[in-house]
Amino acid sequence: MMSAVSASATAGRPQRARLSALVRLAAVLALAIPAASCSSLDSFHLFGQAKYEPKILPDVPATNIYDQGLARLHSNDDKGAAKEFGELEKDYPYSRWSRKGLLMQTYSQYQGGQYVDAEASARQYVTLYPSSKDAAYAYYLGGMSEYNSIPDVTRDQVNANKAIVWFTELIQKYPKSEYVKDAKFKIRVARDQLAGKDMEIGRYYLKRREYTAAINRFHDVLAKYQTTRQTKEALYRLTEAYLAMGITSEAQTAAAVLGHNYPDSRWYKSAYALLKGGGLRPNEDRGSWISKVFRKVGLG
Repeated sequence: MMSAVSASATAGRPQRARLSALVRLAAVLALAIPAASCSSLDSFHLFGQAKYEPKILPDVPATNIYDQGLARLHSNDDKGAAKEFGELEKDYPYSRWSRKGLLMQTYSQYQGGQYVDAEASARQYVTLYPSSKDAAYAYYLGGMSEYNSIPDVTRDQVNANKAIVWFTELIQKYPKSEYVKDAKFKIRVARDQLAGKDMEIGRYYLKRREYTAAINRFHDVLAKYQTTRQTKEALYRLTEAYLAMGITSEAQTAAAVLGHNYPDSRWYKSAYALLKGGGLRPNEDRGSWISKVFRKVGLG
């Protein structure tokens, strides 16, 4: 009788034989695959997907992409132009074409009213190429993108503040730039907008007879934005608020400073009439914060 060990060994022979045959078949197939024709590979469909057709896309010269961007600009397709110029950075990174493309992308976005994108592109440009001869222009575009986004004084003035930051950096870093003159003008306009916002809030408090809150706003106009056109009204409103609170010395000081600096202003005439109605006249107290603020900036 065959032993248990012999029976087990005998039973294992067919399994090992089949395994060996499978190994040899796999080896044959592995050798056969590289030799298979291209037509057989091309006809292979994985999970029923479309046939794979390898293609090598030709490189588009940078000059062609740049010219295509210019063509789109000339046809008033600013968004398309920005996209074309953006391809230069992707296809030719760390090159002069990438730098030129980024600047033109910023310009195209600005021209198309895409101010958020233009500001972001301008920031990228001045960060990557601060020593470029066009960096001042990038700062200008960044500032103009924020400047053109400034809303009316009834809304938040974040854009006005950002525009001032952009233009201030431009003036400080590139004082001889051709854009400095306009940047200074735009700063004055943006500051006037910020002062106008404080005036709007101050008038709101004044109407509600919340005089302390109103005075704080008018104080900010004088302390931060003395050279804006809002200063004259702020002094008149201070005269009005202090009179309402019974603090006549401050009311007289506000009117006196207003008359000294803006004697022909309608706001001074109104302040003078307001004091006169209460039997008072403009009289400056040199110890008043109003007087000190104006002396500090050389207006008093």
